[in-house]
Amino acid sequence: MSAPKFTTLGCRLNAYETEAMKELTAQAGLGDAVIVNTCAVTAEAVRKARQEIRRLRRDNPNARLIVTGCAAQTEPETFAAMAEVDAVIGNTEKMQPATWSALAGDFGTEPVQVDDIMSVTETAGHLIDGFGTRSRAYVQVQNGCDHRCTFCIIPYGRGNSRSVPAGVVVDQIKRLVDRGYNEVVLTGVDLTSWGADLPAAPRLGDLVMRILKLVPDLRRLRISSIDSIEVDEALMQAIATEPRLMPHLHLSLQHGDDLILKRMKRRHLRDDAIRFAEEARKLRPDMTFGADIIAGFPTETEAHFENSLRLVEDCHLTWLHVFPYSKRNGTPAAKIPNQVNGAVIRERAARLRQAGQAAVDRHLAAQVGQRHQVLLENPHMGRTEQFAEVRFDAPQPEGQIVTARILDHDGRQLVA
Repeated sequence: MSAPKFTTLGCRLNAYETEAMKELTAQAGLGDAVIVNTCAVTAEAVRKARQEIRRLRRDNPNARLIVTGCAAQTEPETFAAMAEVDAVIGNTEKMQPATWSALAGDFGTEPVQVDDIMSVTETAGHLIDGFGTRSRAYVQVQNGCDHRCTFCIIPYGRGNSRSVPAGVVVDQIKRLVDRGYNEVVLTGVDLTSWGADLPAAPRLGDLVMRILKLVPDLRRLRISSIDSIEVDEALMQAIATEPRLMPHLHLSLQHGDDLILKRMKRRHLRDDAIRFAEEARKLRPDMTFGADIIAGFPTETEAHFENSLRLVEDCHLTWLHVFPYSKRNGTPAAKIPNQVNGAVIRERAARLRQAGQAAVDRHLAAQVGQRHQVLLENPHMGRTEQFAEVRFDAPQPEGQIVTARILDHDGRQLVA
């Protein structure tokens, strides 16, 4: 019996959950099937999901085709109506063993299994040991989001925020370290909201400090995208005092203009972002920042956009994720008058990417002549503490941390 084939679209969390589904479907004995884990972040993401489903059906005419993920959760009827699709599974259902056992054992199960995601109160109990490379593992500690940014459909795909208890997280990381992982990355949909739904409402900084204290053999800990306005004192303390917490933070900024931030229903203003970046760099001078920034949000003028562009220097941003605004039906932003022209959006996104590349060039140039502790992702490539890629001509031990002297850079990678 052949194993199911998986296609993953979208974010790191989806990729994590695909790894979990591989285990669940194997345990259930699900045979010849194609499973598409979709993304709903933009209308374009849903269009690509439909396109991918049609392609997969052509390539696998006799397999069962099952659609899951955020797009399946937010608009199940769209995928149920496609002739190529045999079953539609919600985000909660995809992490439950019973779902896959039923699909494996009975072809008469309901073709659409999508419950109300807002009624879910727990994170999936299915934690996996070691998704990622052989050197770096990703651990999901939180799911869902309680905020309602006007451009975002994700809460309706992921539900409200819910946290994995600290003890469960620590035990999993201990297992990963015992298996030889030198770096762990904490992931979630709204990571800085971790703990709000747990007894005594601990904060993300409490979790970070607890992991570093109780797993002394963990060499490196990273945290993925955070909302800087939610950062707590314990996390700032960890930034200042814990060398095993890597000096690289990805900030969910979205824009650099106060009026647009208010129309996005973000909870921070421009000065809040700048103040956080300055404070973090004061505590940890080698800190680098990534950031999400949207170009062309409805009503954005050239002056508004210039504030986003200046944020690259004002916050000392290095690694930019630039998103051209894409109208997403079902979100308040889609109803705002004065949508920005598509050509203008693309031009502004290109200017942001250009500013981002200039920031990367400056960062890489500053590393030449420095020594870094580099975690090897494969024999010829690793990453510094600040997440810059490093290329080695001579093969290095995969999964290990080596001391490397930086000789040069090519605008994309450091050369060691």
